[in-house]
Amino acid sequence: MSQPPSHSSSPQLAAQLAAFEGRPAVVGGVGKDPVNEPMIRHWCEALGDSSPAYVGPDAVAPATMLQVWTMGGLSGHSSRSEAYEELLALLDDAGCTSVVATDCEQEYLRPLRPGDRVAFDSVVESVVGPKTTKLGTGYFVTTRMDVRVDGEPVGTHRFRILKYAPSRAPGASRAPETPTGRELAATRPRPVVNRDNAGFWDGVGRRQLLIQRCLECRALRFPWLPGCNACGSGDWDTVEACGDGTVFSYVVMHHPPFPAFDPPYAVGLIELVEGVRIISNVIGVPYDKVRIGMPVRLEFVRYEDGQPELPVFRGDLPGGVGG
Repeated sequence: MSQPPSHSSSPQLAAQLAAFEGRPAVVGGVGKDPVNEPMIRHWCEALGDSSPAYVGPDAVAPATMLQVWTMGGLSGHSSRSEAYEELLALLDDAGCTSVVATDCEQEYLRPLRPGDRVAFDSVVESVVGPKTTKLGTGYFVTTRMDVRVDGEPVGTHRFRILKYAPSRAPGASRAPETPTGRELAATRPRPVVNRDNAGFWDGVGRRQLLIQRCLECRALRFPWLPGCNACGSGDWDTVEACGDGTVFSYVVMHHPPFPAFDPPYAVGLIELVEGVRIISNVIGVPYDKVRIGMPVRLEFVRYEDGQPELPVFRGDLPGGVGG
């Protein structure tokens, strides 16, 4: 069965969608559970984070759990606004019936502690499109959630989805495609640089891989954070990684086949000799030859003109045979 025609890229639709910017998405939301120790423990166990900051009488919740306390679970929240429902229905009617989460950004104003009960409101910050992707043509919808405890702002969570019209019907055959250089340049995403990680990307621009170091307890940390996840101090400097490491874990990416990339390829969790871990591509060896414990060495690669160089890691097969 073929897809019905879609007007997902019409100028009239774009104008209708733009009118939703600034309108509420969630009004008067309240967390279903207070910040609590069991959920903090489960989170830390899943991530392997044994920081003492998250246990004991003075415990705080990991900052990145900010969204957790606002989630509605399987039953959802009853506080989603009519305006947001209208926005999603308008996109559905235009053929943008599929959705994928693309990214999120968070800002933290103060730590959350067990017993805190969060409240939140959310606004439609932007609707951008139409954008044509490998998945199909659609719109990026960004909402900004402002989180409070007892009326005091504690953080902001921006969440972005792509609502799109699938590019082909399920089961339809796919014609072979060879993306051109121009298509690659148009679709490859750029790194998100913000005030918390700008120093890291400045280092990459100098072909340095910089690791944060707490000035209080001297613990190294990666990825970059505004405060120490061991002692909570906000004072830090950096050390430059020597570039040697091993593959701690890895996955082979097969899907989705975005035009800017060439799956299958290996993405590794690299343990640096300094003791921290970084996620990056493993190059120089066939994707199916990557193994846990494989030695790797830092390189900087620019994949496209006009894009920044990226830190990647070249693998070393037994006997010194690389790709």
